[in-house]
Amino acid sequence: MNTSLTFTAAVAAFTFLASGAACAQQKVDAAKSEIGFVSKQMGVPVEGKFRKFDAQLAFDPKKPEGGKVSFSIDLGSATLGVPESDAELPKATWFNVPKFPQATFQSSAIKALGGGKYEVAGKLSIKGAVKDVTVPVALAQAGGATTATGSFAIKRLDFKIGDGDWADTSMVANDVQVKFKLQISGMAAL
Repeated sequence: MNTSLTFTAAVAAFTFLASGAACAQQKVDAAKSEIGFVSKQMGVPVEGKFRKFDAQLAFDPKKPEGGKVSFSIDLGSATLGVPESDAELPKATWFNVPKFPQATFQSSAIKALGGGKYEVAGKLSIKGAVKDVTVPVALAQAGGATTATGSFAIKRLDFKIGDGDWADTSMVANDVQVKFKLQISGMAAL
C-alpha cells in the first residue's frame, strides 16, 4: 500500500532535512520547504510528503566539521493525497503514530565535498529502529536565503514500515527515495 512508501519517505526526508542544517540563529522555513518521498507500489511510483517537521541547526559552511543538525518529523502529518491511504498511514502496520509519533535524525559528522556540496552522516530513528545514514546535501544561496536540496534512498523494512502482509516487496517496493528542498535563513555565506 502507499502507506509504507510514505513512512519510508518520511524517514528519508527527515534525514535529508537534518543534513541541510544551518548556524546557531539558523531556521528552516517550513512554509517554503518540502520533504517528500517516492516509492513504488506494484511497479507504479507513488509520491507523498510530510506536512510538519522541525530542525535545529548549527552549521558554518566554511567549517562544516563543527556543525550539528537535529531533525524531527511528525509522522502523523504524512500524506499521499488520498484520504483512504492517509487514514492507513498512522496505523501500527505503517508508522504506528500512537506509539512512535516522530521520526528523528541526529548528525554525527558533516563533510565538505566542494562546490556547495556536503555529506551529513548520523542516526535516523523511525518506529523504534535506529540506523546509520549518510545524506548528500547541496547548498545554494540567493537573496539572503539558503536552499538545501538533496535526495537519498532508504529501505522501508529496515524501519518496520509495512509490517505483516505489506512486508511483501513485490507489492510495495523496499526502496524509498526521499527528496527535500529546505529554505534556511541565517546561514553564513558559502
